[in-house]
This record gives sequence, structure tokens and C-alpha cells, in this order.
Amino acid sequence: MVDLESKNSIKYKLFRESLPHDHLLNEKETQIVVGNSNIAIFRKKDNIFRQGTRTSHIMIVTSGLVKITKEGRNNRLIILKLALPGEYIGLLSVLGNQIHQYSATAVEETAICFIDINVFKNVILDNGKFGLQLLNIISKEGLYIFDRLMNQTQKQLPGRIADVLLYFINEVYHSQKFSFPLTRRELAQLAGTTKESFIRTLTEFRNDKIIALNGSEVEIISMDIVNTLSEFG
Repeated sequence: MVDLESKNSIKYKLFRESLPHDHLLNEKETQIVVGNSNIAIFRKKDNIFRQGTRTSHIMIVTSGLVKITKEGRNNRLIILKLALPGEYIGLLSVLGNQIHQYSATAVEETAICFIDINVFKNVILDNGKFGLQLLNIISKEGLYIFDRLMNQTQKQLPGRIADVLLYFINEVYHSQKFSFPLTRRELAQLAGTTKESFIRTLTEFRNDKIIALNGSEVEIISMDIVNTLSEFG
């Protein structure tokens, strides 16, 4: 356990800034969790964990960006989501069978907080409100992945590309002007299509004056059209 003087440490501050619903933990619980955690730095493209491996830690993104990928038949990859600072990664697996059901990779230099799983579970048992919030996070994550997979099977390609644009606008950057953090191949994996089809559709969006495109830089010209394509695509 850390003492009260450690509240001024970088590790303590990073933990309090990144842990979702940290306000539900009392000072003793916070000290216990911080004292049984470590922060590791991953470079771009470093694997944080791989699908099918076991885990013994709760993981929280403290800085950077992480892509969550699922490998299916014939080694086909789909990107389920991007994890931002303050988000858990692998929570479904940790509180389930402790086998990772997907992989996590750093998109850019990323800091991850690793918390001992047994210590974390004890905190959940002692703090019902905190445990309830974790169930809420797990439920939302499950519903999000379900909706993503349903959209990929039911929507036409323009609708799926519009979904990708809206994802970056609403969930990642909160701006209609941004730079793609992923390669074209990775963006295609996020949209559930091929690299060639993604590039072709994105070019059509540019030619139709729906977006402005300069390399990886994107600016939405017509949000109305993007929203319509997403809704009816």
C-alpha cells in the first residue's frame, strides 16, 4: 500500500486521472489499487496482449490510443474499436474466463496501467457501487460490439464508411476535421471491407464533395449527407 505522501507521485495522479469512476473509491481503496499497479509504455505497433492468451491484470489506457482487433477465419482481422485514455481494455475477458477474446495493439505511443486482478476483484466485492459501474461499462461495451457487427452485415459500403467517419468525429476527436490515426488497410478492417473498396468509396465521398481529403487529413463538408448515409446505408 502506498502512503499518503505518494498522492503527489506521477503514478498516483495518472491513476486518478485515468480510472473510470474513481470517485466511487475511498482513499483506502485507491491506495490499495495504486499500490498493486504498474504503468508500462508501449511504442507504436507494440502488442499489449494477443487473442487467446491468459490475463492476470485489469488494464486501463492512461494515454495514447489502442486498437482492439478480432481474428476470425482465414486469419481475417476486424477492428472492433479504438480504446481511448480512461478506458478499460480486456475487461470482458478479465471478469470472464480470463482468456483474451481479442488482441490489443498500440496505435501510437501508449501508457497502460496494469492492476492486479485479485486486488481489483476484492475492491469490487467490498464496493458495490463501483462494481455496479463496472457492470454498466461491460454492458455498454457488449452492446456496442453487437451493434457494430450488425451494421457491418446489414449496411451497404457507403453506410459503413459513413459510420467510420462518424466514429472518429463523435467518439475519438469530437471534431469534423481530423487525421486518420490508422492506415487505409486498418480503416478497411474497421469498416469491414477491403482496402481497395475503402479507398474507392472514400474517393467517391471526396468527389461528391461530402468530405475534403488530403492524405490522412479529413474534413467533413456535409454532415447531413454523412448522417443520412449512416442511417439509411
